[in-house]
Amino acid sequence: MSILDALKGLFRRSRTAPTKPKKESVWDALPAAQWMVVGLGNPGAKYAATRHNIGYRVVDELLRRHREQLIGVPGVKAKVARTGVDEHGVLLVRSATYMNETGLAVAPLATSYAIPADHVIAIHDELDLPAGKVKIRIGGNENGHNGLKSISEKLGTRDYVRIRVGIGRPSDGQSVVDHVLGRPGDGSLARELLEDAVRTAADAVEIIARRGVPAAQNEIHGR
Repeated sequence: MSILDALKGLFRRSRTAPTKPKKESVWDALPAAQWMVVGLGNPGAKYAATRHNIGYRVVDELLRRHREQLIGVPGVKAKVARTGVDEHGVLLVRSATYMNETGLAVAPLATSYAIPADHVIAIHDELDLPAGKVKIRIGGNENGHNGLKSISEKLGTRDYVRIRVGIGRPSDGQSVVDHVLGRPGDGSLARELLEDAVRTAADAVEIIARRGVPAAQNEIHGR
């Protein structure tokens, strides 16, 4: 059984069973997956609200908007959902591995769905952007980000789309590790900036799916 067949079977079971048997999967009614969106993060409650898990949070926002739920994939260390942005099919992915092994989920799903690298979108935290700023680019160095390094290695290329969500640099006397694994306080400006950035990054995904990367860059970079 292929990964795609397994996904269809899981999706059927994740919905309420129809009173009459259907020959087609629910996924068959959705547009074929043209884009794969991967939110980078670490699994578990320990990391849930940290700056490093901003990619997970953007996927959660997209799931909320499109009223979808993640399901596990046999043989792949990931949970996925499939949706449509207008007529454009989008596969939403959250790796079940730690961030430095994200590529183990990305590569087999890209192969199964025949999604080229330039239609893989990785959403990640970015130290070199001010908190709350969102930028989009294709390719480039990973700048020490282990999640991106894993994706580049397993895809065999750096030429995939990155949605970079700024978390800013740590304050004086704070280590980078403490900063990225920290949680902005409730009601703080830092918290508000990241919440706005989550929505902006989700907007970026939808614009890319509809109109492509240059259109998203023109709109998002001006915000």
